[in-house]
Amino acid sequence: MQVYLVGGALRDRLLGRPVHERDWVVVGAEPAELTARGFTPVGREFPVFLHPQTHEEYALARLERKVAPGYRGFTTEFSPDVTLEEDLRRRDLTINAMAESESGEIVDPYGGRRDLDARVLRHVSEAFVEDPVRILRVARFAARFASLGFTVAPETTALMARMVQSGEVRALVAERVWQETERALSEPRPEVFFEVLRSCGALACIFPEIDALFGVPQPAQWHPEIDTGVHVLLALRYAAQSGASTAVRFAALVHDLGKALTPRERWPSHHGHEEAGVPLIEALSLRLKAPNEHRELAVLAARHHTSVHRALELKPATVLKLLEATDAFRRPERFTDLLLACEADARGRAGLEGQPYPQAEYLRRAREEAALVSLSEEERRDLKGPALGARIREKRLATLTALKGRYSDARRS
Repeated sequence: MQVYLVGGALRDRLLGRPVHERDWVVVGAEPAELTARGFTPVGREFPVFLHPQTHEEYALARLERKVAPGYRGFTTEFSPDVTLEEDLRRRDLTINAMAESESGEIVDPYGGRRDLDARVLRHVSEAFVEDPVRILRVARFAARFASLGFTVAPETTALMARMVQSGEVRALVAERVWQETERALSEPRPEVFFEVLRSCGALACIFPEIDALFGVPQPAQWHPEIDTGVHVLLALRYAAQSGASTAVRFAALVHDLGKALTPRERWPSHHGHEEAGVPLIEALSLRLKAPNEHRELAVLAARHHTSVHRALELKPATVLKLLEATDAFRRPERFTDLLLACEADARGRAGLEGQPYPQAEYLRRAREEAALVSLSEEERRDLKGPALGARIREKRLATLTALKGRYSDARRS
């Protein structure tokens, strides 16, 4: 029985990156041998065991054979006769198909070390085409390693395009698509995930609402990048650079979906795109089974981003309506996230990434000061139900009017 360190742990160590978890492959063993040594079996479809002390995963070397469409359409074969090279060959990328023996020898039959040095993401073999999830994984690794200079090999992009054309991508299930998407959104360069999917044609199959934005123009006065698809990826990139949550990043990505519905004769104007995008976001979120917090924030961003951008021009009564419509008093954290998404939208424009965005601070102050409004015992006397709410609203409006005055004075001085 031989044990090898495999996959991401070895890859990241060779890249000089921190290693968070380690996976092992066991060659020349039967399941009974591991259970006899105290390992706990946890694999459903093939033998995977947890180490009795470290609880790290140890998998028996295995082969896979495609028997049906989709990423679940495999049968797994394992035996002591399966070699390390055979096990590594079924992996997705060469940089993930290396192993290290217990003595420290690196086994690299498919050129993973070469591709690490060349900063290339390349498929291991033609077996890549058997699993459509690998398209998502390649795009996610591209998002993770783009800042290190990694790009997808042209032949791998061509292979992924072939998979799209064959219809294999349509066998992907929603849960797995969202799992890979959410992980990609958390990467340093999440916009690269969508760029890679678009380069092979998968974006139109998996995210047609986003793909439809490319080629849709916007006014150059406000959007030097012009193309709406380019803009939403720039907004996503800014959200990632600011360290925003995946929910904020998702909202930045989909806030302008309504622009794809604008009739061509109205281009580059997109009047009414805010509300038009809401059903598209709802449909996309439902199809991918995205979490409610992602969907809700995205809908708010689509519906209200124009009002947030115009915050300094709005009347106090309109600001109060915005705070109420976004449930800002009861859900202040979500309102803060909304402002982050809107700031990403404003800064996600070519050459305007550093432009000030005082609207966010103004609306934060507006929410904070209006939320502090309360009624004294004397004011509450004889007020019930709607009358009580109306009085609080009246005082909040007075507070926002005073705040507006202070901001106007500061801007004039």
